[in-house]
Amino acid sequence: MTVATARLLRAFLADVSLPRYGYDLMQETGFASGKLYPILARLRNAGWLERELEDIDPAVAGRPARWMYHLTARGAEEGRYELAVLSEQLSPPPQSAPPRLRPGEGLR
Repeated sequence: MTVATARLLRAFLADVSLPRYGYDLMQETGFASGKLYPILARLRNAGWLERELEDIDPAVAGRPARWMYHLTARGAEEGRYELAVLSEQLSPPPQSAPPRLRPGEGLR
């Protein structure tokens, strides 16, 4: 799991019901298209994302239809798990309590 993949997954997991499109994701993540689209492709190949063409009339909308991406149930479940593992790996190790000194006993 790369940091870039984790950042993209976090964007999708913020609202799993919200379909996302490339430019929207580039704005949110700060990724250029050359970085974003290969990650989207890898997540699709892994079965974590699905893609479908927006169902609009381009003449009425005044723009071409967009490819919309959304997490699959598997992608949401495994993505949450992988982000939790990554978060745990990045957490500082637990600190053991410093030794306590007692008058007349020294270190214990």
